Amino acid sequence: MQVNELSTISHQVLWASFALSAVFGAIAQRTHFCTMGAISDVVNMQDWTRMRQWGLAAGVAMIGYAALAFGGQIDPSKTLYASSKWLWLSAIVGGSLFGFGMVLASGCGSKTLVRIGGGSLKSLVVMIVMGVAGFATLKGVTAVLRVATVDQIAMDFPDNATVGNGVAALLGMAPVLAGLLAALVLGGCLVIWALLGKDFNHVDNLLAGLGLGLVVVAMWWVSGQLGHIAEHPETLDEVFLTTNSGKIEAMSFVAPMAYTLDWLILFSDKSKVLTFSVVSVLGVIAGSAASAVGTRTFRWEGFGGGTEDLANHLAGAALMGVGGVAAMGCTVGQGLSGISTLHATSFVAVAAIMAGAVAGFRYQIWRLDRAA
Repeated sequence: MQVNELSTISHQVLWASFALSAVFGAIAQRTHFCTMGAISDVVNMQDWTRMRQWGLAAGVAMIGYAALAFGGQIDPSKTLYASSKWLWLSAIVGGSLFGFGMVLASGCGSKTLVRIGGGSLKSLVVMIVMGVAGFATLKGVTAVLRVATVDQIAMDFPDNATVGNGVAALLGMAPVLAGLLAALVLGGCLVIWALLGKDFNHVDNLLAGLGLGLVVVAMWWVSGQLGHIAEHPETLDEVFLTTNSGKIEAMSFVAPMAYTLDWLILFSDKSKVLTFSVVSVLGVIAGSAASAVGTRTFRWEGFGGGTEDLANHLAGAALMGVGGVAAMGCTVGQGLSGISTLHATSFVAVAAIMAGAVAGFRYQIWRLDRAA
């Protein structure tokens, strides 16, 4: 392979990830897909419809990811989430902070981008603060704190700490086959649970679950197969083109927001180039904006609740930035992409995010009761 061919493939990866992210944004905007909203519906109204949307998307992502791995399209040991360490404390602390923060900020990372596309200036402020806090937790002052505390506590496994590898060790079968079987069981149960919901089989619910789940699967293929170079012509190393981590990535929005701000601020620096993560952020905003304009739901929105509303959103954004990086993902980064790999850390992070969100709702109710 010639060096100039790498540029062509890189552009293909970037355009594909932008297009898929735009589809994600358009679907999320049209269907009101929102993990925080789903938890709110369950806690406040005992309505499981939007939670079933998430369950369907997660189930489809699990099965699709396992099918790609089983078919040799991607290498499960080279994804962003692959690790022999079970970072359970980082997942609990980070996930809880993120879940509580998204309630204060009126939405998670993906919902923030979708709302920006729909005209929310409040969400633009949230994105900026979240990106700064995320970058500080990747490489700055809170990164030092993270590495010195929660990241020190982990459980080591002989291999990648996934359910599939656990099944493989237990039954003595190939890891990719065990991973496929585990995904069919766990993902299949989620899909069946979602589809059996009363009045769930509506076009928007199916579009949210199936559409977003398939987008995550397609993103795995784009970064893990389309962008895969077995031997770089200059370094002779294996590379995954355009990813910030140098590994296979899918949808996620906390660290990518930080990378987007870094790219915008240092745009004239030739070393700052467009990456898979950055175009994903831009794609979701563009797709949401196109959907909002097309359906005539685009509305400018600012802070209307005074100082307290602004303070809540700033605090929530900061908590999401710190927590999302500590937990290695958000409601999409861990809740769809991470959990599709069946990694132990992802399951703990998702549970912690949901628990943190419930605590956030209880806090809001307590504040309202106190004010009354």
